Amino acid sequence: MTRDEFNAYCRAKRGTSHVVQWGNSDVWKVGGKVFALCGWNDGHEAFTFKVSEMIYEVMQDQPGYRPAPYLASRGMTWLQIHEPSQVSDADTCQHIDASYDLVAAKLTKKQRCELGLEET
Repeated sequence: MTRDEFNAYCRAKRGTSHVVQWGNSDVWKVGGKVFALCGWNDGHEAFTFKVSEMIYEVMQDQPGYRPAPYLASRGMTWLQIHEPSQVSDADTCQHIDASYDLVAAKLTKKQRCELGLEET
């Protein structure tokens, strides 16, 4: 997956917003909360997303993955695909979807309704 494909995939999700920050990283949010990042890793693209505790434990040592720099060191369950060539686009999309769902689920019902994620 390229950076452009990553951004297009995140952009298509309902209620998202995008900012560029933290050293030219594409930061995707839902309801003002980060669910995915795309930045550079030694000159290569790296994709970062929130995961459940169980997925974090299982995936953190898999080829192409690592605990997300800065976020995981603060006790948060975020992974980074630091070698995208080792992870399929379909898997990357599944991680983005799951991260989006985890973050959106923590929004208030009012926020979810305002973003069109839930009916009133």
